[in-house]
Amino acid sequence: MRTSLHDLLDEQAARNGGAPALTYKAQTWSYADLQAQVRQVAAGLSRLGVGREDRVAVFLEKRLETVATIFGTSAAGGAFVPANPLLRPTQVAYILADCDVRVLVTSAERLALLSEELGDCPALEHVVLVPSGARGAAGDAAGSADGVPGEGFAVHAWAEAFGDDGRTGPVRRPIDLDLGAILYTSGSTGKPKGVMLSHRNLVVGAESVSEYLQNDRDDVILSALPLSFDAGLSQVTTAFSVGAHVVLMNYLLPKDVVRLCARHKVTGLTCVPPLWIQIAEQEWPAEAAENLRYFANTGGRMPRTTLDRLRANFPQARPYLMYGLTEAFRSTYLDPDEVDRRPDSIGKAIPDAEILVVRPDGSRCAPGEEGELVHRGALVALGYWNDAERTAERFRPVPGARLGGRAVELAVWSGDTVVADEEGFLYFVGRRDDMIKTSGYRVSPTEIEEVAYDTGLVGDAVAIGVEDPGLGQRIVLFAAPRTGGSDLDVEAVLAAMRRQVPLYMVPSEVIVRDTLPRSPNGKFDRNLLRDEATKSADGTLADEGVAR
Repeated sequence: MRTSLHDLLDEQAARNGGAPALTYKAQTWSYADLQAQVRQVAAGLSRLGVGREDRVAVFLEKRLETVATIFGTSAAGGAFVPANPLLRPTQVAYILADCDVRVLVTSAERLALLSEELGDCPALEHVVLVPSGARGAAGDAAGSADGVPGEGFAVHAWAEAFGDDGRTGPVRRPIDLDLGAILYTSGSTGKPKGVMLSHRNLVVGAESVSEYLQNDRDDVILSALPLSFDAGLSQVTTAFSVGAHVVLMNYLLPKDVVRLCARHKVTGLTCVPPLWIQIAEQEWPAEAAENLRYFANTGGRMPRTTLDRLRANFPQARPYLMYGLTEAFRSTYLDPDEVDRRPDSIGKAIPDAEILVVRPDGSRCAPGEEGELVHRGALVALGYWNDAERTAERFRPVPGARLGGRAVELAVWSGDTVVADEEGFLYFVGRRDDMIKTSGYRVSPTEIEEVAYDTGLVGDAVAIGVEDPGLGQRIVLFAAPRTGGSDLDVEAVLAAMRRQVPLYMVPSEVIVRDTLPRSPNGKFDRNLLRDEATKSADGTLADEGVAR
């Protein structure tokens, strides 16, 4: 019975332990190899004091040790917290402090970058360093903690903490409703929020996705998305649920995707629209495309021209267009057989989920009537870490449910506006809040504005998302200079922001105004600014005062 994340791995190791599970660069681990590494990590974490639902963070690029830590944390009874390797030190430190991480697994190079920020992480007790450079996977090199700052916490080399020295520890058996992971996603109030996932969420999500993608043990899945992203993590869990082979890649250039698909005979590939746009423009030789059985899109609408080009590049592959949110993992997919009839649809509910379209009072919308998407079922997350107020806003009772003596069932009220046609196919309309969806990421406008203010150069700042065929949305920043200041130095603002946040959060355009408009209640008039940003994108706004 699969009740915890590591059960997926244990089941496949028992069935066919010699089958390839995980490849990174030139090294491949079988399911038996990976299970052995996971048990060593679990034993080491237990010796470091990790107990039930204790948080273990992973701040690494995709590599063998990253996956071993994720599943080893599950086997130790803890909850893993993957931090996007693109995040800046202040952002990582916020995550570590917010959910009281006890153990951090990272590299010496990344730890050195974090050193000045970790003083604000009082719960952090241990840091484990993976081998650096090209010296190989766990066990091939001891790694070194020499010369690495460790004030307030102990620093261990991977081989010291998780090496195969004959020591063993218990493999714990969490129940399926225990906390298994916390995935951080941008929140509308600025700071990232931690979405709490149970083992049930993780296991059922893997089973549901593998069912509609028709995955099996013959599949080779290229992991091109970050493991801190729910869709990226899904590539691993979905594969392990059926015994498929995962190839890890850290995205460099679009041609690397082509090269790895050819080398490993990849059968399944999931990406976000900006990456698909780049991939579609590549030359795909027969040896790279001939094995692809399906390709899937998530993180925003794929442009029609890109979809058409991908289908021409991969004539034998079935396209899956998907919609999801971290709070419910995955919600809908469009059956490939329907793509020609309704390419703009996000489809219908995935297996073991129900999707409702409701009015503000919770009553059901009629076909053709816009309403909020509400997701119910086993994939509904546990809520937001340490944030009861936001949890209560987003996780609410199922509308119109008849309890009949049962406990109240909570659903995710997505904040997304959709409409269903007469046949029940759903179409995305827009977001109710001001969140920006760019490059597959949900970005908080407040967080961007705070970084702009932190430059010390900006008096007023408002970030807006504008539709973009390549990015989903691109970020436009309206800014005014500080009171009494001279003209705003746009390049200095952007340079300072690039030092603080990942590139996908840096505005692509800055529109400078002497003052920014406000509504009668004194708030910035975001609707007016959004209209202005759209006109700027359309070329109907005068160029005066616009810096790109």
